[in-house]
Amino acid sequence: MNQPDQKKTILLVDDAPANIQVVNSILKDTYRIRIATNGAKALELASTLPYPDLILLDVMMPEMDGYEVCSRLKSNPDTKDIPVIFLTGQTEIEDETRGFQVGAVDYIHKPFSPAVVMARVETHLVLRGIREQLAQQLKTIQKEMETAREIQLSILPTEIPTLEGLEIAARYIPMTSVAGDFYDFIIVDKERMGILVADVSGHGMPAALIASMLKIALAAQVAHAADPARVLSGLNETLCGKFQHHYVTAAYLFVDMAKKTLKYAGAGHPPLLFWSASSDGIRSIEENGLFLGKFPWATYSSVDLPLKSGDWCLLYTDGIPETTNQLGLEFGAERFKQFLAMEQSPDANQFADHLLQELSRWAARGLSEDLDDDITMLAIHVTGN
Repeated sequence: MNQPDQKKTILLVDDAPANIQVVNSILKDTYRIRIATNGAKALELASTLPYPDLILLDVMMPEMDGYEVCSRLKSNPDTKDIPVIFLTGQTEIEDETRGFQVGAVDYIHKPFSPAVVMARVETHLVLRGIREQLAQQLKTIQKEMETAREIQLSILPTEIPTLEGLEIAARYIPMTSVAGDFYDFIIVDKERMGILVADVSGHGMPAALIASMLKIALAAQVAHAADPARVLSGLNETLCGKFQHHYVTAAYLFVDMAKKTLKYAGAGHPPLLFWSASSDGIRSIEENGLFLGKFPWATYSSVDLPLKSGDWCLLYTDGIPETTNQLGLEFGAERFKQFLAMEQSPDANQFADHLLQELSRWAARGLSEDLDDDITMLAIHVTGN
């Protein structure tokens, strides 16, 4: 038997004294019992602190029947989570169905069996306790995830660096609170800069933790920022042995505006897309080695490209081509290139916004809801001569 200060409170609502006497005799030694003989009094007692832990509610009562009382309880934020068990002599399926529709969790039929009354009450009090524990755990998890999101966002660049004659737009849209995508810059001087985009396999917290490792790993590559192949090799050496069930794809390019050149290397990543307003077609630059974090012996190579005014290039993660529509069809590489060929944005930020709008139209949903994957892009536009 529970100690007096540990007893749960049951609100018993019935207009028949005989029924009240029977149910009260079954439960009074185990629970605190409050009694109401009509619907109005039941609503008053249910809203009085401390709130009852469970309500036993007669269906057939004058003026306000049990269905209306239950509906009002469920519409009140203070009482909506209190489980309601109907007490009834009716056995029709339609009557029970109506009770569940207004929010009841169970029925106890008259005449009352002490064993059934006790078992139903105990069961639903236990279930309520479990629900409350799960709700509290969910709040804790949500709070931790929000903290993790704030930490992860803090490792991303706070602003986009600028080079004379070059404009860059970055977009980062996580699938969940935290993501496995990452991007960052190595600024050498006012004319040279390295850019990394990476994508950790999987989603959620494990991928986000690995993505956060890239911040430190990339910072260690500053001395040879101008050599993309060596940067990827250095990242791979740092990541190998740190995790078992994940890997990282990455793309790194180095822009030298003094020499008007771009050097690029990839590690199992979607190709760099390169195009110019003055030329036809979109070039896919696939200078790819093995993905990072699995093979210590992996080697990488880079390719050099000349830059001129009007050139564009795009680094991105596979969340863009793999965005699906309502039929499950992917946006795809060809449709991606068709969009690039038709797009006439005058600057990088407008281009990035237009691409996200196109993806949203294709998916027929907002990009903030039900993403297929994390989405990251860096659009780079050469504006100087």
